[in-house]
Amino acid sequence: MEGSSWLYATWAILLGALSAVSLPLGSLVGLRTNPRPFYISILAAFGAGALIAALSVELVAPTVAALEHKAAPHHGDPLTSFYALVMGAILGGILFIVLDQVVNAHGGFLRKTATAVEFFQSAKRRRLQKLLVDLSRFPLLQSVPTNHINSLIGLVRPVSYHPNEVIARQGHGAESLLFILEGTASASRDGRHVGLAGVGDVLGAVPLLTGLPSPGTVTAQEEVKGVTLSRTDFERLRKLSPEFDQACRDLAGQRLELLEQHVSTQHEQAVSWARSAARALRTGTDIPTATDLHRARQEHGGAPLAIWLGILIDGVPESFVIGAGLLVFLQARAGAAGDLTFMEVIPFTLIAGLFLSNFPEALSSSVNMRHLGWSRKRIFLMWFSLMVITALGAGLGYLLAGALHHAWLVFAEGLAAGAMLTMIAAAMIPEAVHIGNSSAVGLSTLGGFLAAILFKLLE
Repeated sequence: MEGSSWLYATWAILLGALSAVSLPLGSLVGLRTNPRPFYISILAAFGAGALIAALSVELVAPTVAALEHKAAPHHGDPLTSFYALVMGAILGGILFIVLDQVVNAHGGFLRKTATAVEFFQSAKRRRLQKLLVDLSRFPLLQSVPTNHINSLIGLVRPVSYHPNEVIARQGHGAESLLFILEGTASASRDGRHVGLAGVGDVLGAVPLLTGLPSPGTVTAQEEVKGVTLSRTDFERLRKLSPEFDQACRDLAGQRLELLEQHVSTQHEQAVSWARSAARALRTGTDIPTATDLHRARQEHGGAPLAIWLGILIDGVPESFVIGAGLLVFLQARAGAAGDLTFMEVIPFTLIAGLFLSNFPEALSSSVNMRHLGWSRKRIFLMWFSLMVITALGAGLGYLLAGALHHAWLVFAEGLAAGAMLTMIAAAMIPEAVHIGNSSAVGLSTLGGFLAAILFKLLE
């Protein structure tokens, strides 16, 4: 290989290091200052805007503009280059989402507030949806209108009973309503067995409604699991929902004999109610607590590696972009390549966009990792290693780009652009919104976008 090619590969490595040096810098600032979430939010939004500008100006704009000027930046057919860019961007976005989900499933979601929030939100949503399916087994709860589903979910509490444990005692008042989800219980009166209660049965309705003591003793035959509604919450739900109140009165008067005659109808009603309830369910956007994060870390033994891989996935596309961008620039200046200096080949907008986006990412993630109990040295080395990988990746990107046909080169650039834009929308901006003020996030994103564009004046 010619000496100049090695020189330009070295330049690509330097450019990669220049764009990624903000990773260890951001980590240091986060570890030493522990900034407030609002400031992290502002910086994350600023970085997102800068990266959007870099992608738009350096990767997308040249290929799109070539359609009008009939001259592609890679000396190929403009239309072919355009389609290659679009297809690459689509595949890049899909690839990022797939890899990101794989990494997150093994604990990589802990690297950012946004991914952690999404993980816990999804877990909460799945847990509540399962609870709704369980509650749909009970005709009594199907009477609760969907606009009161959130109240119902907030009132019920999980409970379990061991084998031979007394659930209700004859002659004693009832303090809660029990909905049996798993297991079987034996009912007796005056020492005589009178029946069994199992999945789908409701215990305590008559005592709660009438104020009379329990007519019998109920004992768990095996482990019984269910949900309870305390006396106070039971009365609250009755006042909140006249339909539920009437259903309780019907249940107390008719019990389950009449309902057992309509098993098929009950099933249809259960499915319909569960679907309507799921649509009405609101899960909120609470940020996970330190306890939640520590518990999640313990459940995901491979979290450190997964987090490192997740951050690597976020940063790999920029490596190729830097190297390929340098090659494109040199091809455009082919006649004067021998007279170029390093300062003349710096794509200031691209480097500035990457630098400004990397800094808040490292800062925010380092703060999260510190909350997980990781050492400062370990966190810093993680980000420093990613800077080195990004730098070497840029050099490799330059060498690989030189071996690609122009259409494949544009496709690869589109792949990287799609992955990075998806990352911005899926992680960086949600990160900023979750921990900051939406108005400040909007203005900061605009500021980052304009700041990166202004660097174009230096080229």
